[in-house]
Order: sequence, then structure tokens, then C-alpha cells
Amino acid sequence: MAEAADFQGETPAPARRWLRRAVVMLAGTPVLAGLIYVPAGPAQAAPRSGGSATVDVSLDSLAPTAPVKGDTLTISGTVTNQGKETITNAHVGLRVGGQLTDRTSIDEAADRTGIRPGAEPSEVEGSAVKLPALPSKVSQQFTLKIPVAKLGLDEDGVYQLGVSLSGETESRSDERLLGIQRTFLPWQPEGAGKRAQLSYVWPLISTTHLTAQTGSDELQTPVFENDDLAAELEPGGRLEQLVSLGKDLPVTWVIDPDLLAGVAAMANAYSVRQPDGRTVPGKSQAVAKRWLAALEKAVADKKVVALPFADPDLASLAHRGKNVSGSLGQLRPATDKARQVVETILHVQPSTDFSWPVEGAVDPAIVNVATSAGAHNVLARSDSFQENGGLPYTPSAPRPIGAGTTAVVADARLSKAFQGDMVRAGSSTLAVQEFLAQSLALNLQDTDAPRSVVVAPQRMPTASQAQSMAAALHTLQTGRWVQPVDLETAAKGKPDPGATTVVPGAGLYPGWLRKQELPQSAFEQMRTTQSTLDHFKVILSHPDRVEIPFGNAFNREMSTSWRGRPKEAQAYRDGTQGYLTELMDQVQLIPKSKAHLSGRSATIPVTVQNGLVQDVHGLVLRLTSANPTRLMFDDEGQDERQIDIQGGHSQSVKFTANATASGPVEVTAQLYTKDGVRYGQARKFTVEATEITSTVLLVIAGGVLLLVLAGVKMYASRKRVAARAAAGQSEQPSDPSPDTGPESDSSSGPGETVDR
Repeated sequence: MAEAADFQGETPAPARRWLRRAVVMLAGTPVLAGLIYVPAGPAQAAPRSGGSATVDVSLDSLAPTAPVKGDTLTISGTVTNQGKETITNAHVGLRVGGQLTDRTSIDEAADRTGIRPGAEPSEVEGSAVKLPALPSKVSQQFTLKIPVAKLGLDEDGVYQLGVSLSGETESRSDERLLGIQRTFLPWQPEGAGKRAQLSYVWPLISTTHLTAQTGSDELQTPVFENDDLAAELEPGGRLEQLVSLGKDLPVTWVIDPDLLAGVAAMANAYSVRQPDGRTVPGKSQAVAKRWLAALEKAVADKKVVALPFADPDLASLAHRGKNVSGSLGQLRPATDKARQVVETILHVQPSTDFSWPVEGAVDPAIVNVATSAGAHNVLARSDSFQENGGLPYTPSAPRPIGAGTTAVVADARLSKAFQGDMVRAGSSTLAVQEFLAQSLALNLQDTDAPRSVVVAPQRMPTASQAQSMAAALHTLQTGRWVQPVDLETAAKGKPDPGATTVVPGAGLYPGWLRKQELPQSAFEQMRTTQSTLDHFKVILSHPDRVEIPFGNAFNREMSTSWRGRPKEAQAYRDGTQGYLTELMDQVQLIPKSKAHLSGRSATIPVTVQNGLVQDVHGLVLRLTSANPTRLMFDDEGQDERQIDIQGGHSQSVKFTANATASGPVEVTAQLYTKDGVRYGQARKFTVEATEITSTVLLVIAGGVLLLVLAGVKMYASRKRVAARAAAGQSEQPSDPSPDTGPESDSSSGPGETVDR
């Protein structure tokens, strides 16, 4: 058997270990369900290796992840033949290396790939399990089971495991090592005499989903950019998994209150914007209500930290936004809003005393911005807040950095353990084992000082990453080498006097992170939109209907979630600005092209329309003549009226105009706020003034006189005709004789009667 010290970073095992291993391996019993068992034989020499691996070995599961005495280690996985030839006489075996003495040794061992001829330890006696012939590009599953007592583990510590495949090929009939996968096995069967405190941050953060747009109804139905949030809340979704897994773990919940606000909005009536700009009713109310209920139950007895509303990008603010007036002023309201949202929705009292820069990277400017809203703890990371004092161990997380501020430095190795793709079972297994190995190695470091260790993973873990994180934390819950505590407790721990307390300089801030920051132009656009909103809300009877949704949108425009998505960030800012302009355009002057003014004085009507659902007040409508010498308003070149208009109505405002000469004059109508700020688009129209001369007046008077005389003549003529008719009726007999016969022919003229 090759020496275990051949594993990189290992120390030679003592002679008594070889004796013990030789005894226990004689009794080792591997099990492979459905495959052929290879009986144990005499100790084997390490087979010759072909150098580069031709077989991929994946470890899909390893249980228990941190065994104790009496356990049986079960490893399941898959081997895949990546070569061109069929592998025959193949078998899978377990190899155990010596103890890895420090965290650096674990790093180096984790980086090893491929096969090192002559450097790999021999298989554990009796662990080999034979596989059927493995053709090219074909995979085969395997399972190894072996009592932990037969692994020869002595002292507490971290050991490297290797699962290998050996066999023959058509071109070479001798057995050789064709593939190996290495991992770690933490061995702490009993509780350690000293245990580090470990605080794990469990983040509930998502991307921006809500827009500034709301419905015109009384409840202001919120409008979502899309329905992606519902997918995260559904069973198996990312956020659903974080809640269902986190409820049973000793973690500190770090929450973006904007996520809670979004889900709470979704739990009631909401709309979803379509690509063509239309909105349709959302249908995921039940999913949102179920998730909120589960979260409220999960955090009931846990520590909750609320980030400022919408999780603002502190580094972008410090490096790009500080030069734009008003940008830093958003942080304090965002912090106050965060506390209110969490208390209202989750009914818990959150801590708002922590700020969390992206990737835990800090410099003096970031620290100043991070604490400007009242936070006293800055969650940094050890690859930014690096040690330079040569400490032989990992120092405690809290570091006082002055002015009452504490940098809570998370451990970089542990925090980044699950950043990779955890969808493949093999990747998850390796990540869990390395995380546990690093945590145990940290606790075994040579120091008696009490230490607080903080783990701050990626802000938005995927569902598979969350599952891997939970698997590791379930193992740590046993408390054999770490003691779980909340983040506040860790931050209040005793600082290590030898740890660095100097904030890294601006030149040490990672360039790749700086490239992802929001540009200064983004903050300038936010300022412009904010200024526009300030001028708009002064005319509204209910300004809160725009202040709240747009205020939240401004917070979201500064969100950390825009990192790596500059086009989406720009589209969101443009959408917010465009919607505000659309609302303002609902209060406008009705266009008109021409007005006629006959005579020296007349009134000119101008109509203002209010298409909003609420009243507007304090608007000033001003008319200005382009040529005051020809057209004046109240003996001046301009006139103005203050107007109030009900929601959904229009109002016509009349101005008295005086013309001194005929001809066209251009007039400009413009709305202003009561502060004298222009509102909306100006409307220009032409006033056509027509002068009426004395000759025209005489002609008109003569025409009127003729009409009067003609009327008098017609009246007199009709009166004479009526008089004659009345006289003729009076000469006829009033009661003719009853024996009078019919009238005889008569030559009497009209109107005459015959007297008989």
C-alpha cells in the first residue's frame, strides 16, 4: 500500500496507523447493489496509472457527511467512460489519505485534478466492487458501503477520500488507474473541547419586479413587469425552497423588504404588463399568500435582519452616486421603510443595524455610505478585508474600524462554497464535504481565543444551491465542532486583538466589481425624474398616490440586483420616467389653432383638461401676446388665471383681449405650478383681429333703418285689410227668414249682400 502522505498537503501517518489499518481492512465488507462483488485479497500495490483520466467519476451522495463511530459510510456515484475503448475487468475502490493539517492543505487538495502516477494511495482493503464492461461514452452507477471503523481514522481532523476506477482496455491488458474523484471526510466523532460560534446568513432577496405604474382604481392595483416572481414562489421554486429549508436551520434571515412588499402586493389584486404595453390581471394570489404564511411561521422565533428597502448598491452609490445631489439622501428613508414593511408583513421586530456591500468588498467610501443611514455593522468578507499580520489562524469576525462601526468579516472560503452549479449531484456532494472540512479545520486551529465565524453566501442562491447549503448546515446542527449563533451575537463577539482593523484602500477594490456598478448617468437620470415628480405632486389633491409608488421605484433603480444587467436597469429607469411623463400629460391644454376678435375688445376661451382620477389645484394658466402693441390682455402683454379642475373634467378659462389694430397676432398659452415652474407643453394659436370703421357702422345703421321702415309699412297694410274685413261682416242680416229660399243669381260684387 502506498503511503497516505502521497496525497498533497498530507503528513506521514504513524506506524501504528498502518498496523491498525492492516487489521481492520482484512474484515472490510463493501456492498454494491446489483453489481458483482470482488472478494477481498491480499494487500495490493497501487496500479500503474495512465496519467490523464479517461473515466469521469461522480460522487452523487456520501452519507453520513460527518460520520461518528459505529457508522457505515455509503458512497453512491456514477462512472462514465470518456475514452474510445471499452473498459474491462473494471472495479471501483475507495482510497483514504492522511490527515490534512490546515485550511491551505484543503484548498490545494481540492484543486487537484487528474491522476498522479505513483502518488495515489492504494485502495482500502476489501473496498473494491467490480463493474461490468464499460463501453465508450457509457455510464454505470455504483454504491460502496463500508464501516467507518475500517477506514483507520485516528485523530480528529479532515481526511481526503478518493473513489477511483481501475481496469483494462483493448490496447492495454494490464490493470491501471483510469479515473478518480477526490473529496473530504471530516472526522470529529465526539464534541470538541472548544467550539467556534458560527452564524450563517440566509438571504431572501430577489430581482426587481414591481413598476411605478398602478391602476386608476381606489386601491391603486400594482403593476408587475412580468410574472417571474410567481415562479420563484411556487413549490420547488427558488424562494419557496429557501423558506421551506431555512425554517429548520439555525440561520439569520437577511431580507430585502422590497421582496416582501412585492409578494404582499401579489397576494391581492395585481396586474402584469405585457410586451405590447397592455396589462392583464395576475393570477398567482394563492401562491403568494401561501409563501407569506410559510415565511411568517419560519421567522417567528428567528433573528431577522432587514436590509434597506430594495437592497441599494452601496458601492455604486459610494463611487458613482455621491457626486449627484440627492442620491445619498435615499438611504435613510429606505432604512425606515424597511423596518415598517417587515413589521407590518411578518410581525417581527427586525434589526436594521447591518449593511451588506456587494460580495463583501469594502473601501473607505463604501463604509461611509453604508453607515450613513444609521447602520453600525458592515458585513464584509475576508478576501476583501485581508489579514496582513501573519496570524496562524482565522480571526474572529467582528473588527472595530472606528467611529462606532464594526466590520463583520465573513469567512470567504465558507461563504463561496456553494456558488457553483449545484444541480449536478456530484457537484453538490463535493461542495458539502469541502464546506464541512473547512469548518472543522478552522475549529481545530491552534488558538484558545473564542471566535465568531460568519458565513455570508451569494445574495440570491438558486434552489439547488440552497439545498446544498441546507445539507451542510444540517450536519453542523449536531454542534460537534461549531456552535450556531445569530448574526447579532456574532457581531458583538470579542474582537481578536491581532486581527486587522484597517479598511482596504480604494485602489484595492476589485476592478471586475467596479465595472458592474451603476454609471453616474443613472443617478443623474434618477435625479431628473425625482425633480419632475416634485413639480408634479404639488398640483395634486392626493400626492401620496404618486409619491409612494414612485418613491419605491427610485429605491429599486439603485438596487444591487441590476449588477450584470445594465440594459435591464436602463429600461427600468426609462420606464419609470416615461410613466411619470404619461401621467403629467393627462393634465394639458386643449390645442387650438385660431381665434377671431371682431372689434376692439372680446373674450378668448382656453380649455384645460384633467385626465387624472384626482383633482388638481394651484395651476396657473398664463396667456402671452407676441405683439402687445397690437393685442393686449387687460392693458398688458399677458394675463393669468389660477385654476382648479376636478378629476376627469375639463375647464374653459376666458381671457379679455383688446386689439388696437387688425391682423393676426400669435398668442402662447402655458401652464405653471404655483411655484412658477412650467408645466406641460405650451400651446400657440393665432388671434385674428378685425377693425370695424365708421363707414361700415353707417351702412349697418342704414340697413337697420330700412328694415324697420319696411316692417312698419307691412304692419300698416295688414291693419287696413283687417279693418275692411271687419266692416263687411257688420252689414249682413243677423237672422234671415226661415222661408227664404236659395240665393238667386246676382250681379252684386263681392262683399255685397241682397236685401229682400
